[in-house]
Amino acid sequence: MTSLPTVSLGNGLDVSALGFGSMALSDVYGTTDPDEAVRTLHAALDAGVTFLDTADVYGTPREGTTGPAGTNEELLGRVLADRRDEVQLATKFGITGKVGDGAVPTRGDRDYVRQACENSLRRLGVETIDLYYMHRRQLDLPITETVGAMAELVAEGKVRHLGLSEVTAAELAEATTVHPIAAVQSEWSIWSRDVEANVVPRAAELGVGFVPYSPLGRGFLTGTVTAERVASTMLSKQPRLADHFDANQKVVEVVREVAGELDVTAAQVALAWVYAQGAAFGLPTVPIPGTRSAQRVVENAGAVGLMLSADQKARLDAAADLVEGSRNFTFSSDDWISSGRE
Repeated sequence: MTSLPTVSLGNGLDVSALGFGSMALSDVYGTTDPDEAVRTLHAALDAGVTFLDTADVYGTPREGTTGPAGTNEELLGRVLADRRDEVQLATKFGITGKVGDGAVPTRGDRDYVRQACENSLRRLGVETIDLYYMHRRQLDLPITETVGAMAELVAEGKVRHLGLSEVTAAELAEATTVHPIAAVQSEWSIWSRDVEANVVPRAAELGVGFVPYSPLGRGFLTGTVTAERVASTMLSKQPRLADHFDANQKVVEVVREVAGELDVTAAQVALAWVYAQGAAFGLPTVPIPGTRSAQRVVENAGAVGLMLSADQKARLDAAADLVEGSRNFTFSSDDWISSGRE
């Protein structure tokens, strides 16, 4: 078993320097096998990746059920049953319907927050969640009400730390008046940098850590995603991949060029950029790439400590100017991501 360095996010939450986003272990980017998914999770822990991220909405809903699927949490529960003490566990609430079915409702009222937490604890088979995120805001409800309800869970010992996903700088600041926030989660990568305008600097100012999801551009920045895979999965609703697949290969070419110079993989370069960019903002940053492959987990862990030269970093920074298309999915409204509300 390998160990990785730890990073202190906010409010005393220490996690492995690399996390694991488990959404890909459910049928989102293609068919998955639950037993293989469990082996991948064990491989992540064996590689020293102890910060595991899920959400109540991830997974395929069971027949006859309503609300968040919960099946990805149940999957993690199989691993936590034997290895809970090794894990810093994060999950999320707030999205009440299946993503991809058009406009997705959200809830953040006190009754729903408590109900969602109880359901997640049951599915995960744990007594406490280390980091509990508001996945998306209920926009017609003050964020202070939702965070206040989350704070009650901390007081009751059901949750240790609070997090927010896809919030604006103003929403983050307002939330911290109610309870300390350990982490903000948002998409952040070589080709998704809108959060740098407001959210990232505000998080650094407030002492809140940052957890970038999709740090590999949903796999695109690794150069391994094919047009066929895009067409057959939820990625077909992502403009950068579906409508601008060929044009955005120019971004991948820059990443591959740097990878060749360092004799590492494109994925490792993309993750190294995230670490370097977090450091440039003075912000504790822990990316959570997802994969269905144990081999890829080990590969991603190899990015921890990888250093880019000033010239390499500058070329990767400039690649953002080559990107065509929005990072938002076509089935989501503009305000689904933080930059749509800034």
